[in-house]
Amino acid sequence: MDVILLERIAKLGQMGDTVKVRDGFARNYLLPSGRALRANEGNAARFEAQKDQLIARNEERKSEAQGVASSLDGKSFIVVRQAGETGQLYGSVSTRDIADLLAADGFKVGRNDIQLNQPIKTIGVHPITIALHPEVDVSITINVARSQDEAQRQARGEDLTSADAIYGIEEEEEFAEDEDELDGEEADAGETGEAAAEDEETN
Repeated sequence: MDVILLERIAKLGQMGDTVKVRDGFARNYLLPSGRALRANEGNAARFEAQKDQLIARNEERKSEAQGVASSLDGKSFIVVRQAGETGQLYGSVSTRDIADLLAADGFKVGRNDIQLNQPIKTIGVHPITIALHPEVDVSITINVARSQDEAQRQARGEDLTSADAIYGIEEEEEFAEDEDELDGEEADAGETGEAAAEDEETN
């Protein structure tokens, strides 16, 4: 489908350009969101008549986006999810989840503004780009972890996708100490048993 862009769209074109896009993309996103018009003579004339108004509206939206960007850019958000020992989530974190997370923190961001090629399916610190406006992008971090404590550990740079990392070094050391103690007790028991056997032979 050919459409006339009413604002700059990344990877498509500038305001006023006539471009060819997939029918579904036009019907489900560009046309209902007011970002484009079907390309025909009537809409071309309509665009020219409203061009100054569209430019003014675009500048206003850009200014609003820059205001949000100053508060949002660089922020980190924690998402707690259940996951296996290898870090694979029992489910995923989608653009809807991220939009809801931002909304809970006072940031109104549309799902289509979140640049996520596919849902997040593993724990870890995931950088995400958000297009607040065609000319204003921000970067945030989504810290997906099994708990708040693990999220803090990940934020410090720890990799929690292995069993060793999950259970912690200290527990490994304690386990090793317990094994050493158990080996020592078994050795003592063995020596005691040998001594008892020697006494029996002597008697």
